[in-house]
Amino acid sequence: MNDTPPRLERRIGLGGAVMLSFNGAVGAAIFALPATLAADFGAFSPWLFPLIAIGAMLVIWPFSRSVAAFPESGGPATYGRAFGRFAGFELGWIFYVARAAAFAANANVLIAYLGRWVPAVEQGVIRASILAVVTLGLAIANLVGVERALRLLAGLTLLKALPLLIAALAALVLFAPIPAPGAPPALSEFEAGALLVFYAFVGFENLVVPAGETKQPATTLPRAILLSILVTTTLYFLVQLAFVTMFPTGGADADAPLIDLGRRLAGPAGAAILMVAAISSLGGNLHGIMAAVPRVTSAMGERGDLPAWFARVQRKYQTPANSILFFALFAGTLAVSGSFVWLAVVSTLARMIIYAVTIAALPRAPGKPRVTAGHWAIGAAGILVCVWAAAQADAKAWLTLGILSVAGVLLYALATFARGKTP
Repeated sequence: MNDTPPRLERRIGLGGAVMLSFNGAVGAAIFALPATLAADFGAFSPWLFPLIAIGAMLVIWPFSRSVAAFPESGGPATYGRAFGRFAGFELGWIFYVARAAAFAANANVLIAYLGRWVPAVEQGVIRASILAVVTLGLAIANLVGVERALRLLAGLTLLKALPLLIAALAALVLFAPIPAPGAPPALSEFEAGALLVFYAFVGFENLVVPAGETKQPATTLPRAILLSILVTTTLYFLVQLAFVTMFPTGGADADAPLIDLGRRLAGPAGAAILMVAAISSLGGNLHGIMAAVPRVTSAMGERGDLPAWFARVQRKYQTPANSILFFALFAGTLAVSGSFVWLAVVSTLARMIIYAVTIAALPRAPGKPRVTAGHWAIGAAGILVCVWAAAQADAKAWLTLGILSVAGVLLYALATFARGKTP
């Protein structure tokens, strides 16, 4: 009998990493943004996506280089440890809570979309039961092995992306001419739109958490991030271009604009197809979160920052079973209660801090990678972009993040006391 505790194996390739990143970024936003952006920026709105993507590369490129230098699972918890054990715990904890709140928020959006078919699902016990079933189902899908989880994610990705791509291309062909972009907006208007569009890209970092289960992470992770951003930008651009082509003067449902796009293209059948795409998009986003985020507490448990219970690996399926179950319970409780969904507003602010710390951690990475003057310059620019984006957050978001940070301090102190050491 082998008494050696099982360890997570490297089973995630480039395709799986791209899907984790893509589904982390593409969730509810693609189904909510088109009408808002079209109302504010008209025919110029599609061009916001490639423009902001170019600016976002100032963050994404140095970020991807930094994550390549840390081949372990844990994501932000790993990068923060370059500045000390406590910094690693705190950064990982902020990321963990922010993603759990995002899971809860998107789960409630999923219920809202289902409610367009069957209004009763939004009521009381039925709503809570569906949220519990969805959360438990995603947990089980991730418990039975990362390869099975990635196959499900591949199916959800196709159900999400293909209807959107086909609808966008059909709209551009059938509803020509495509409107000219016109004059760009004023700088103040562009800044507001830039922040909104930048928010649509966050989540691409989903793939870095299971780095310890990724094949050749030093090359796979940067390539996957860049490929994911390219695919995401292209999809956003085409969908927004199709929307302003079909609705040049507005008139679509602001809450579900792409359902109206599908209805105009192919009647009730088109609306139903894009409803399925919306649910698949949200399902893929939730599945991607469930696949990645439990690895944060698993990594913390391995390092002694949380009880070893979190690090336990299920021998048969090679998955961090306890961390997956804990995340399902935590995020599912937030989703069912509904009162904590507002925590999702702090997730982007938390990510800006995470991106900046990750970029700054590169010189402290294992092996002390060589950092050229060019890398320093781009990294500094990326950090400035993060600071600018964080400065757009309101006082409530900062207060929320502060409360979460204090909660992290208390948990770290409890974990330290439990192992009989001084923080």
